[in-house]
Amino acid sequence: MQAFRSAAKPLMVLVAITFFAWLVLDLSGITGGTGLLTQTSVGKVNGQAIDARVYQTAVQRSIDAKQQEAASPLGLDDQAQVRNQVWEQFIQNTVLSAEYKRRGISVSEDEIVDALRNSPPPEFQNVPEFQSDSQFDMGKYRRWLTSSVAQQYLPALEAQYREEIQRTKLLRLVTADVYLSDPALWEQYRDQHEMVKIGLTAIIPRNVVPDSAVKVTAQQTERYYASHRDDFKRPRTGFLSYVALPRATTASDTALARARADSARAEIAGGAPFADVARRESADTASAQKGGSLGEWTRGAMDPAFDSAAFALPLHTVSQPVLSQFGYHLVEITSRKGNKVTGRHILLPIEVAGAHRDRLDAQADTLERLGADHSDPAALDTVARALKLPISRTRPVQEQTQVLVGNLTVPDAATWAFGAKPGSTSPVVETLGAYYVFRLDSLQPEGVPPLASIRPSVEFAAREDNKWNAARRIAKDFVKRLDEGSTMVQASAALKLAHKEFGQFSRVNPPLTNPVVVGTAFGLEKGKRSGILDTKDGLYVLEVLEHTKADSAAFQKELDQFRARAVNLARQERVRAYLASLRTAAKVLDNRTKVLQTQAASAQQS
Repeated sequence: MQAFRSAAKPLMVLVAITFFAWLVLDLSGITGGTGLLTQTSVGKVNGQAIDARVYQTAVQRSIDAKQQEAASPLGLDDQAQVRNQVWEQFIQNTVLSAEYKRRGISVSEDEIVDALRNSPPPEFQNVPEFQSDSQFDMGKYRRWLTSSVAQQYLPALEAQYREEIQRTKLLRLVTADVYLSDPALWEQYRDQHEMVKIGLTAIIPRNVVPDSAVKVTAQQTERYYASHRDDFKRPRTGFLSYVALPRATTASDTALARARADSARAEIAGGAPFADVARRESADTASAQKGGSLGEWTRGAMDPAFDSAAFALPLHTVSQPVLSQFGYHLVEITSRKGNKVTGRHILLPIEVAGAHRDRLDAQADTLERLGADHSDPAALDTVARALKLPISRTRPVQEQTQVLVGNLTVPDAATWAFGAKPGSTSPVVETLGAYYVFRLDSLQPEGVPPLASIRPSVEFAAREDNKWNAARRIAKDFVKRLDEGSTMVQASAALKLAHKEFGQFSRVNPPLTNPVVVGTAFGLEKGKRSGILDTKDGLYVLEVLEHTKADSAAFQKELDQFRARAVNLARQERVRAYLASLRTAAKVLDNRTKVLQTQAASAQQS
């Protein structure tokens, strides 16, 4: 191993691949060291502290890596997702490290050397330095290992390989005893090959009992609330106000887009190559990279206005600007046969531009300066007066959901709200339709709200409960008619109930999602009928019309191949369950919100 360390020099492509694994595994102390920093932790996993600065550095590295792949800046929701993913990675690495220690799993230097030499990381496959004739060259890779090429990155690779080898050994131990007996395999085979066809009548309370048939008194509402309090428990809920600065385009923006399209067409008519103009001007980045080429498409696959022009335009002629829902297009068709055409286009979108853009930018600057990121609740009122914008309220926002403005979902606002203090205002949230600034008016803690604040919801639930009782009476009437000689089709029609046939289907691929219905179907012989199946999503009665058993002789012929597939799937499921159980059993103290808010406040005061 020392030979590798002393015989390497930097190769920049390895930075992104190795840094995060080294940071999480080594700097945090998970691999057995003490970690760089121990004074401030964002939480603990099974008693082991996670250093705040190490965590934040890992988060920032991940955000930077994700930002390089994204077409637009990451929003608050995206950043929150990254933070949670990094946190889960710290948790998983901590609990796995404890398992390695508990089970005595170690990795020798020779094992790491062998893995480095013979199993290069998958990310290396496309690195030009390791290719010959567009194929990965193991010889080049091994020469790199013994050259002076990557000295500062080999320790990180070693940490990454050590973790992967330990994990592989652990999971082999976990799955070593996976065994499926012949009866267990037969059960799986039967589930896949046994088939039934059923007739099903559904008595869904909300469909068969109209609201007008169910009355709910104030006393019933109060009794229902008292006996079902846990059903109305709510997570933390935020109440927000906001101002919205519209970004809608105007007639002047449309005129400017048309002028740009006319100018681009004139440039092409003057001799400029269509492909060059497309690469420079087209907002359709995917086709712009190919000189505007759309390849071949079939009639009806495009926007109707675009499609109509494409099938009417003379070949090898640049169209006049064609207006679609996406903006103005310059279209050129190079071939057309039947319902298929091949062509290219340049897209000039209709967007805020010119004097309208200048005016909107000035208003957005005012919105940010007077309204955004303030701790004074009056800031929202001030900017609303300055820009002559109304202050509106969102619907109540529950934690782990998103803010709705009308029927539109606004990203990032909820993430901000549950990390803010009541009375403060958000950063400017930019969407295609508007710029927003939100104010957190109040936060309602987790728990059961008082009846007065959720009475409509309680009344609705009480009414639904009464509907279920009425539906059960209808189901009993339905079964009585069957017992008196009516067929299911006749009884369903008489009571105006939904009846449908399903089949044939197996246990593993049913057309129904209700497990009670599916399980009952396979438990009945042909011609037999169930009783009333009272399930969480409705009441059902079914009759088995056909029942084809699985072929045991065919099972014996396929047994070896079936066993191999089933054992492999069982091992995968064992691994998933094992990792999930480690995560569930982990004692996790998550202080990220508190610690990072405190640090942010201290930095702001400084």
